[in-house]
Amino acid sequence: MKYWQTSRRKLSFERPLVMGILNVTSDSFSDGGRFDSTDPALRRAEEMIAEGVDIIDVGGESTRPGSERISVQVEIERVVPVIEAMAKKFETPISIDTSKSKVAEAATAAGAEIINDISGMRFDERITEIAAKNNSGLVLMHSRGDFEAMHSQPEVEDIFADVTADFNRSLSAARAAGIMDEQIVLDVGIGFGKTQEQNVELIAKIGRLIGVFPNYPFLVGASRKSFIGKLLGVPIASDRLNGSLAAAAIAAWNGAKILRVHDVRATVEVVKMVSAFARTRN
Repeated sequence: MKYWQTSRRKLSFERPLVMGILNVTSDSFSDGGRFDSTDPALRRAEEMIAEGVDIIDVGGESTRPGSERISVQVEIERVVPVIEAMAKKFETPISIDTSKSKVAEAATAAGAEIINDISGMRFDERITEIAAKNNSGLVLMHSRGDFEAMHSQPEVEDIFADVTADFNRSLSAARAAGIMDEQIVLDVGIGFGKTQEQNVELIAKIGRLIGVFPNYPFLVGASRKSFIGKLLGVPIASDRLNGSLAAAAIAAWNGAKILRVHDVRATVEVVKMVSAFARTRN
């Protein structure tokens, strides 16, 4: 696919896109509490835009290990004012990171043009209705278990078979709701119900999944994840830049079309380099 259709535009895949993370939460694993009100969130959005971000992904509920679900109302109160302010001030596409249909509905009304669902619609299938109604871009991520147990699932023997089966399930639900292929992006769900080795293997061999689902762009979100910390012996998430950039480079080289990251400027430069090398392969 050469582009991603959102409710407001077509996003070209001439090169991998950089999706910047904007957590308006108090407890996210890496930057919790830094941007949890409108003014600092807007300043961070402006910084990311200056750094070359392609999409800004706004999240109001932490999905770190040990996090607890918040109410729909609290999540809406966190994300909607930020999205409204961003949509008025900037032209950059906005994504809402949520697995709740009512939050997705409020966020799209406020200006979000992409819905990023970590559950691949397992938690709330009505998200398909919201995406279909608004012609939203839709990210379907692979994860396992319910919200509280996503990070403590027993290991599966064949992670590629598990991811493939789950993508087929979520794609069937999306198609049944009338969502076009051009709206859909698939996310392998790095860090969600996978071992350290499986996270590495999914990035190194993402081409296997791209071969099974050639009509859909793939997103990889490895930024600052715990498997990087374990591999490098770096316990503090914000200190994992080098490992995050290595994962982003390998993912892009192997065919990922969207990289979801904290460190925008550095990743934009990595993408430019990878794209320059990739052009010599043709």
